[in-house]
Amino acid sequence: MTLTQLQAFVLVARLGSVTSAAKALGVSEPAISASLAALRRQLGDSLIERTPIGMELSPAGRRVIGIASQIVSLAAEAEEAVRKANGAPERLRVTATSTVAECLAPSLLAAFTERTREMEVSLQVSSVQDLSVLLHERVTDVALGPRISGEGSAGLESIPLFRYRLCIVASPSHRLATATKVSPADLSNQTWLIDPDGADPGSPVFNMVHQLSVPEHQIRVFSSQAAAWAAAAEGLGVAPGILHLIATELDRGSLVLLPVPGSPFELLWYATMLPADRRGSAARALRNFIATPDATQAMCTPARGIPPSRFRPPIYVTIWS
Repeated sequence: MTLTQLQAFVLVARLGSVTSAAKALGVSEPAISASLAALRRQLGDSLIERTPIGMELSPAGRRVIGIASQIVSLAAEAEEAVRKANGAPERLRVTATSTVAECLAPSLLAAFTERTREMEVSLQVSSVQDLSVLLHERVTDVALGPRISGEGSAGLESIPLFRYRLCIVASPSHRLATATKVSPADLSNQTWLIDPDGADPGSPVFNMVHQLSVPEHQIRVFSSQAAAWAAAAEGLGVAPGILHLIATELDRGSLVLLPVPGSPFELLWYATMLPADRRGSAARALRNFIATPDATQAMCTPARGIPPSRFRPPIYVTIWS
């Protein structure tokens, strides 16, 4: 058996699908399936099976999963030790929810790499529900997004990253734009224009739309937050907006704030990582940087982008210092 096979098995089991495991590792689904099939043949057991309610470990799989996870984790530590011994650049793997990856992480990491030369920093997009698995299984070093809760939060440290205000916006021509008060009933009858994060269970926007009981046929998912805002400006529906990032559109008059009681809603994004005794030096450096005025200023500034040679579309972006 190989580390690749064990890692494929662990991630399929923890994330619940071949698709999620492939996305987490940045490889194809056939590659994950082939690794899992090879491990099954060698061990003579199915290890994990697809059922009507999802992936389920076999009795042998339940006994092997903990051992496999430890091996993969130790291998990650060994790889970092070898890189350090050989003088290779430190590596920091950051995973963020789609909204954070679009609106905040690029500026933060660009400012961070300006301070920390000789460091390789990568940014990957993931769903909220997968973040804890990626941290525990050493696929990523730092997760940026909503605070991780539930069983997955055990053994992790979350620190406040950035306080933001969530609002609801629409075109000035939208029928709700002139209302003095927009009720939950008004919002539940609208077409909602959201980014992938809004379709991710566990995200604030998903929870909002779910609490409003918006029918699925009234939800439109766009490739980015900016694309959703552009559609809202065209009068196609209402969209969640991050107030400081959408200020230009509000000043220009292409979008207006809807008078929703309680809005804008004060929310926090967090940086989550392993505890200090298991945390790598690169993750420690980012944690320290987050507390600086330079980090705050960078996060308040729209993303500056990266050179075309550094771009990896669209799920995985690598930034080289």
